[in-house]
Amino acid sequence: MIKKMNNPAWFLIPYWILFGLFIIVPTVMAILLSFTYFNSIQTPEIIGVKNYIELITMDTVFMQDVIPNTLKFSLIVGPLGYILAFLLAWMLAQIPKRSRTILAIIFYSPSLTMGVAMAIMWRIIFSGDANGYLNSILLNQGLILEPIQWLQSPEHLMKIMIIVSLWGSMGVGFLAMLSGILNIDQTLYEAAYVDGIRNRTQEILYITIPQMKPQMLFGAIMAVVGTFNSGAIGVALSGSNPTPQNAGQLIVNHIDDFGFSRYLMGYASAIGVVLLLMVYAISKVTQKVLATKED
Repeated sequence: MIKKMNNPAWFLIPYWILFGLFIIVPTVMAILLSFTYFNSIQTPEIIGVKNYIELITMDTVFMQDVIPNTLKFSLIVGPLGYILAFLLAWMLAQIPKRSRTILAIIFYSPSLTMGVAMAIMWRIIFSGDANGYLNSILLNQGLILEPIQWLQSPEHLMKIMIIVSLWGSMGVGFLAMLSGILNIDQTLYEAAYVDGIRNRTQEILYITIPQMKPQMLFGAIMAVVGTFNSGAIGVALSGSNPTPQNAGQLIVNHIDDFGFSRYLMGYASAIGVVLLLMVYAISKVTQKVLATKED
């Protein structure tokens, strides 16, 4: 019996238990609830695909505001955050260890405190009164005549959400890229310069990126999942859900609105399933683009 317990597979049991409880079970429950009318009080009533039909044909906010906002937000923040994470990781890899560690912590920490930082710092910076940092600077410079309601303006809210998201995008993917760069065999660079590489751009394209494909893929997947699951940003900045004129309304906000404000859990589950399918599809495309033949 003791010999059987020595099998390494036993060490995976805690992982699979937690994975099943917190990933598989909630996903299956969301899919099942998406085919029901469930108001969180009464027993769920099976209604088939009615939620999906209403979502596509009747929910004008979802089709005209939420989907375009989510795609715009994700297609800007995802790629830019990914590129920025790689460039910062590469630059940090060029400096001494002590300085690199301190700067890595500084760049990584905003991703851990996004909610607190937004509530305290960004809302003060973009405050709509004359005491807001940005309004105060612009007024003192004579660039504007009266304070701008940055966080309540449909014209500015999405832009501010993108700025804040990029500021906090140096998360786990950034650390994975930094680790990948630091673990590249330095003799490869020496051999490459002997073979004809002449500058840092060629070094990155022909040595660095090919040698860290797994970390690049992981960072891309994390960027996709992170941007599509962003929802608290617009609500935390504007202070309301829905956001002003739905200017910052993302899919996650729409789920929260129907699930926890209107208590239509079945409908919210249908929106969640659509989000899951979108993330899965884009993740597979990303994997196809970045994965090597060996993967």
